[in-house]
Amino acid sequence: MKLLHNFLILIFITICTNCYSQDSLITPIVIEIKPVTAVATATITATIKIKTGLPLPIFPVSAWYSKNTVGFDLSEIAFINWNAGGVSSISGLFKGNFFRTYTSENSKWVNELIVRYGINKQDGLTVRKADDELRFNSTFGYRKDPLSNWYYTCKINFNTQFSNGYKYPDTSTPISKPFAPAYTFLGAGADYFDKENKFDVYISPLTMKSTLVLDQSLANKGAFGVNKATYDSEGNLISEGKLSKTEIGFLVTNYYKKEVWKNITMENRLSLYSDYINNFGNIDVEWKLQFDLIVNQYVSANIGTHAIYDDDVITYDEIDGVKVAGGPTLQLRQSLGVGMVYVF
Repeated sequence: MKLLHNFLILIFITICTNCYSQDSLITPIVIEIKPVTAVATATITATIKIKTGLPLPIFPVSAWYSKNTVGFDLSEIAFINWNAGGVSSISGLFKGNFFRTYTSENSKWVNELIVRYGINKQDGLTVRKADDELRFNSTFGYRKDPLSNWYYTCKINFNTQFSNGYKYPDTSTPISKPFAPAYTFLGAGADYFDKENKFDVYISPLTMKSTLVLDQSLANKGAFGVNKATYDSEGNLISEGKLSKTEIGFLVTNYYKKEVWKNITMENRLSLYSDYINNFGNIDVEWKLQFDLIVNQYVSANIGTHAIYDDDVITYDEIDGVKVAGGPTLQLRQSLGVGMVYVF
């Protein structure tokens, strides 16, 4: 027990000694600071990154440009106890233009789809068709010099209609149907394209024109220039009419669009075609001229004319209740409308 007691006293004395040893004074070390009389120089290059605040694009900018325009024109006139007389009527027209354009430094590819369909209803008469068009245009051009406006070009055009056409008031015998006719132009040539002034002239010395009449009753009559059916002396059918006709000829087209006055835009389309084999020099003409008057972002008015002369289109006149075939003549249509337009 005495040994244990002495051991505990020794441990206590050791702890106290270590605690009081923390109060020992430390002699400070003084370092003399001398002024610097010469400083070494060195060139320091630093790279600074500046953030613009705009994220970098994940995908490259597309060479495709698209524009879609849809509209609806409506006109109406009504009479109730009107002493001056008149016929109430209402008409509507749906129209759409859809563009897809691919542009690079030396090439362009322009695609256009045009649809139009209109109806008219007059008091006391059945609904009649007022407008009907389905048209697709595609043009691909390549140029060697980026500064030139001339392109080596291939072009295809297709147009037909949506529903049957009639020579009113006769609604029992259609004079045209969907794909009867349908016209296709396929050719190659040179194209002068001025994008800034929206002016385009296409010249093709080699263009194939195909006329489709995919209705046998119309084909048997030789409608739209196809070979008609042949009959014997008793009126029995020997061979049916051809459903198509192919021509090779010369094609010139022109497109021009310009703002002639403030908020008034003129659009001109012209097509001239002549067949090499069948009566070369006789020109098929299609000309469309339209003025668009912009009221605001969604409302516009338009006035236009559409003229066609085709030597293969034969007109019919009714004499004493009998239809008699006449010669080709000028087809002319004029339109005036006000309606809603939406561009996206």
